Amino acid sequence: MTKISLVVSDVDGTLLTKDKTLTDRARSAVQRLHQAGIGFTITSSRPAIGMRFLIEPLALWLPVGPFNGSSIIDPEMRPVEQHLIPKSAAERSLQILREFGADIWLFTTDQWLIGNPSGKYVAHEQHTIRSDPTIVTDFAPYLAGACKIVGASADAAGLEACEKAMQQALGSEATAVRSQTYYLDITPPGFDKGTFVQAMAKRLGVSLDAVATIGDMQNDLAMFRVSGTSIAMGNATDNVKDQATNVTASNEQDGFAEAMEMILKRNGVG
Repeated sequence: MTKISLVVSDVDGTLLTKDKTLTDRARSAVQRLHQAGIGFTITSSRPAIGMRFLIEPLALWLPVGPFNGSSIIDPEMRPVEQHLIPKSAAERSLQILREFGADIWLFTTDQWLIGNPSGKYVAHEQHTIRSDPTIVTDFAPYLAGACKIVGASADAAGLEACEKAMQQALGSEATAVRSQTYYLDITPPGFDKGTFVQAMAKRLGVSLDAVATIGDMQNDLAMFRVSGTSIAMGNATDNVKDQATNVTASNEQDGFAEAMEMILKRNGVG
């Protein structure tokens, strides 16, 4: 079996618990990866600012991949690569989200813009990314700088239908995929968590066969497809588990740490 040289992890539902906590066991597992000479980094639907708090406790030295990997940011929060949603695709996205009744959020490089401050998931996102939104009455002035557009909705089935409609409408103009059952992310075309994994493997000069990825949602499948080893969390849906090479425990049961310990053992460490 190929030894693992690089691990790329999702954040929410994977590395963190439901209450957005990094457990001591998870932190320790990453330290052991560093000690064993195994590269480690994270990619997430979060904006860069929402990943900053993990840099120091995880001693990250590789770039991270916010906005579902469509941007690459170094550990000092400086852009390595940044891509935007084409304005026409952004306009169409807003139209479809309104048709499905989803709350609209727009993320630029450094701002989180919302139209409905009383939306169901606003407080949850504030806690998640540790940042406050800017309330706007019109998204039009910001469309040319959109890194990510999110449709937030408590109607999981409706958002799944919206995802399909969005993918059909946008085609190759943008990427549309759910990062949670209640979030539909629209990000720049041609980039996803899979392209981020490929960029990190190239940076380290390692084969994709020697890369392990771990996640729990639809947007993690892109990195599963390009990595030699893919690990689904126990809290993932059956669809995600079916496309992974391994399944670990849930994020409430330290499934991330369990998976890292499996990788270390596979590499003959510990």
